[in-house]
Amino acid sequence: MEGWQCFLLLCTLSLKLSSGDMTRNDDDIDLVSFLRNIYPGLLVRDEPFITNGDFQINSLKELGHPEDLAITQQTKDKPVNQDTDGAPGPVVLTKNGQIRGITVEKAHVFYGIPYADPPVGAYRWKPPRPVSRWSGVYNASFPRAACMQLCTGPVTEECPHAVSEDCLYLNIFVPLGVNFTSPLQRPLPVMVWIHGGDFIAGSASKPLYDGRFISNFTHTVVVNVEYRLGAFGFLVSGKDPHTSASGNYGILDQQAALLWVQRNIAVFGGDPSKVTLFGESAGAQSVSLHLMIQSSKPLFKQAILQSLPFSIPLKTRHDALKLGKHFAKQTNCSVSDIICLLSLAPQAVLAAQMKTSSKIVNPFRFLEVFETWGPYIDGELIKEQAVTAFLKGHWQKEKPVLLGTTSEEGVLFVYGVFSKPVSAVESTVYITAIFKQHSLRILHKYLPMYRDADRRNMLAQGHRGVGVCPS
Repeated sequence: MEGWQCFLLLCTLSLKLSSGDMTRNDDDIDLVSFLRNIYPGLLVRDEPFITNGDFQINSLKELGHPEDLAITQQTKDKPVNQDTDGAPGPVVLTKNGQIRGITVEKAHVFYGIPYADPPVGAYRWKPPRPVSRWSGVYNASFPRAACMQLCTGPVTEECPHAVSEDCLYLNIFVPLGVNFTSPLQRPLPVMVWIHGGDFIAGSASKPLYDGRFISNFTHTVVVNVEYRLGAFGFLVSGKDPHTSASGNYGILDQQAALLWVQRNIAVFGGDPSKVTLFGESAGAQSVSLHLMIQSSKPLFKQAILQSLPFSIPLKTRHDALKLGKHFAKQTNCSVSDIICLLSLAPQAVLAAQMKTSSKIVNPFRFLEVFETWGPYIDGELIKEQAVTAFLKGHWQKEKPVLLGTTSEEGVLFVYGVFSKPVSAVESTVYITAIFKQHSLRILHKYLPMYRDADRRNMLAQGHRGVGVCPS
């Protein structure tokens, strides 16, 4: 970026901030796109998606039903994401049928267990439904595909090798010391992990989240959960859940997984009365929401919040619907035409999601860029801002809660967004845009600490603060 461009942009931002014009209509303003046009830095690993223009549908009946996908067919998929070499593991009998896992170093592992029927066809934007029973022995020796997403970031090894709309699965890690041939004298505590990723990326089968080691070391049963992401998990196209997408499906998926754990974890040696729900970043925000949601109350005993981004506000219904309208515009569908939206190929949904992600609801509430897609205040499941709920005591106060911060989280995020070095002037622009009236104090403190030509590490510190301050 040329110096004069940075100076002009900084002056523009300063004028906006000093004028106090923070609530103007944003239909013709998109600060994120403005910044990206001057400094494009988004690194996307996947190839561009091509929409199939010949794919048409006229009624919900033509969309098919998830029952058409036999759960046993999933066992024919090739392993994805990580090496799962090991010996044949124990067989357990769940409420839905028999499951055979795999025995690896440190743990017995049960990969890719379905906790809900596939959210495909007419059920793309519907709450999760209880998983159907299967016959025979389910093959849980390898991870299934992650939920639909575009993988971004500098560490491509952490990207899912396969994605699918059929993704409501969980992985269970059990210590090697558990003997499945005889009942345990004392069931083990359970830890349920909700991954982060800005509600648009991430996977339960990410190598970083391999739960065998923490399971064996702490002698706990560890459960990693997949949930719908991006537009698949959080699109709002109207108020009526019967005729439109009503959002918050990713949170409902997590709740369905917790309910499955309550009903089935005992056969894996776990104690359903001793469930710790924990997550990082967007996962921590999910945990904080379950601490507010009354229907989640009986599903876990305590919580761990890692890098909870409390400063990122939840969208209102108005803002979520506005985002949905931007999304529909990218697909050439009317936001009220659920048939048209459901007929979109998964790749077309992702493409529209990507284009819509630069349309934040209020361009001067810059932190919203971190969670363009995510939970919103629907008035039923989620009734108020998380910060407000905690300040007013509208949460499950009787539950023990541990707060902490993931120290280097900001590095991955910043280097993923900015694939090229960021100059001192550019970093000043971004800090000013994000922290507004507080930016001068922040710049005064941090600018002297970073002398390198590339100031991405300084931006990483700023991102880290989003998770540090609530702790």
